[in-house]
Amino acid sequence: METLPEKSELQAMIRLLEDPDEEIFSNIREKLLSFGSMVIPELESIWENTFNNVLQSRIEDIIQTIQFNTVKEELRLWASTGGTDLLSGTLLVSRYQYPDLDEEYVRRQIELIRRDVWLELNANLTAYEKVRVINHILFEVYNYSGNTTNYHAPQNSYINNVVESKKGNPLSLSIVYSVIAQGLNIPIYGVNLPEHFILAYRDEYSIHREGEEEPILFYINPFSRGAVFSRREIDTFLKQLNLEPQRLFYESCPNVDIVKRQLRNLIFAYEKLGYPNKVEDLKTLLEILNYHG
Repeated sequence: METLPEKSELQAMIRLLEDPDEEIFSNIREKLLSFGSMVIPELESIWENTFNNVLQSRIEDIIQTIQFNTVKEELRLWASTGGTDLLSGTLLVSRYQYPDLDEEYVRRQIELIRRDVWLELNANLTAYEKVRVINHILFEVYNYSGNTTNYHAPQNSYINNVVESKKGNPLSLSIVYSVIAQGLNIPIYGVNLPEHFILAYRDEYSIHREGEEEPILFYINPFSRGAVFSRREIDTFLKQLNLEPQRLFYESCPNVDIVKRQLRNLIFAYEKLGYPNKVEDLKTLLEILNYHG
């Protein structure tokens, strides 16, 4: 990323964006893009103080391109370093739609729930009793629920919207639920079940050897207010879908796979709504994760 020039030089450069010569415009655009997010405040300042529609439109394009490039790079870095922090990955997807997203606000809201769950826990609780505590705090105290009236809407897939509205789809509610649980060292992880994302409570006292089946105590459906169920219900569900059972339908999946599914949900939502540009952008983000995971 290049170093920003002096303010007066930078302002003169930005104003050249209105030049009718396409070659000059193209060169200036590429130069401004090379500065990355550092140039955005000055671009916004000039946008606010001009009545030139061409200049405003070109500034908007450059800002959006810089913001998208930033999300791509940060998502690539997140995935290539293991994608260990699920909340960070899902927030990056939100930043695609909401570049000025207050990430700390989202983290604070989830931390409030985690703290309230922690206050209700004690060392003598069984796995099932711990889940009952999470369910009580998340669904009864904080009133989170599944968005059944507008199931496929994009806002159900953006974690900031879910935290604000307290409504989401199976995947986004599972993300909130598992982030809270893992923040309390409760081994609850996502399961990539077709058509309906769920969670698994892994037996923390059982040794899991590579190649062996994952020791799962039971499953949780956050979309149904944390209902607990067994492997048998997954068998029945797969039969209804005419799908052959596979291990990945019963065992926990990596965080990168969860964010991939988030992107696929958004692609489907925007295809239904008729936003081809957003579909292409999100497919680009999905390709980045496919490459790294």
